[in-house]
Amino acid sequence: MHEVEIPDLPPLKPNEQSLLEMHSLLNIFNVLRGELALIGLQAAGNDELLFRGLAVCDELISALCDPAASLSAARATEDCIAAIRSEIEGLFAQRPALSGHPEVSESVANLETVFAILRVRAGELLARAQWRDRWTEFSVSSLLRDFQEVFSAIEKNSRGRFRIIYNAATQQPQDYYVDFKIESIGGDRIWMPPGFKDVMRDLIANARKYTPPGGHITAAAHESAGELRFVVEDTGRGIPREEIGRVVQFGQRASNVGDVRTMGGGFGLTKAVFITKRFGGRLWIASEVGRGTRIRILLPRPPAAELVPAPSPARAPETPATGAQGSS
Repeated sequence: MHEVEIPDLPPLKPNEQSLLEMHSLLNIFNVLRGELALIGLQAAGNDELLFRGLAVCDELISALCDPAASLSAARATEDCIAAIRSEIEGLFAQRPALSGHPEVSESVANLETVFAILRVRAGELLARAQWRDRWTEFSVSSLLRDFQEVFSAIEKNSRGRFRIIYNAATQQPQDYYVDFKIESIGGDRIWMPPGFKDVMRDLIANARKYTPPGGHITAAAHESAGELRFVVEDTGRGIPREEIGRVVQFGQRASNVGDVRTMGGGFGLTKAVFITKRFGGRLWIASEVGRGTRIRILLPRPPAAELVPAPSPARAPETPATGAQGSS
């Protein structure tokens, strides 16, 4: 596959930059909207049945476009959760039979796992605002667990259409095989820029999204004394060669993915380039239609004297976050 290095992005508007900064929260609000619409369809054939919850999500999504209001939206997640729970309780009070409806019950349970993820993402963004331009230390083992939860959430959100497995010998035709590794000179500690965990998650989610079941996704991060490297490669549908420079621009997708259902905003790749360039890094894309895509990122590591531990992000309650998917 021919590899292309991506140059700087065209200048972003303030609302576009705000959405990139809040991308992980935007994805969860979109997942919430999807679950609420699904419950409405299951309960009454009306995807706008839970209109109050949908309106709260839309209000917060709109706030994420405003740099001045976006952090307030992150702080409002508990109000959003309370409003949605209240509306669902009211629905069950009006229609008691729904509480025993298996599909509705499954979707309501999924909502609770989405709420848990929402709390985590909001906490990360609020904490990150305190050290926007400073690299942050992570536990490698915790990162691996976090990403396994992401994979588990993607699988559960498929409602049985596929599995995600980690041993190629067990792969069935409808399974994704994922090979994911993180290594660091610091052993179980690795340093990354703020937001780079989001970039890794978004690029892996994109690789899964644009790869049919039965495919293979490889992702790996490696920190040395001088640099941080990350690569994600898939066996998916690929990007037309002449469009590689365009798909990294805000809101753009390749011409061959219009049939793929997505809840994201179409700027996961834009965020990857944005974060990479902010921290003086380089990003390459190699892709071939029908064969797959490989994205490589290289970030120069700051001197050790500049790696000052940042405040710990707010933690969500210990609720298993295994029922929702962040999309790009």
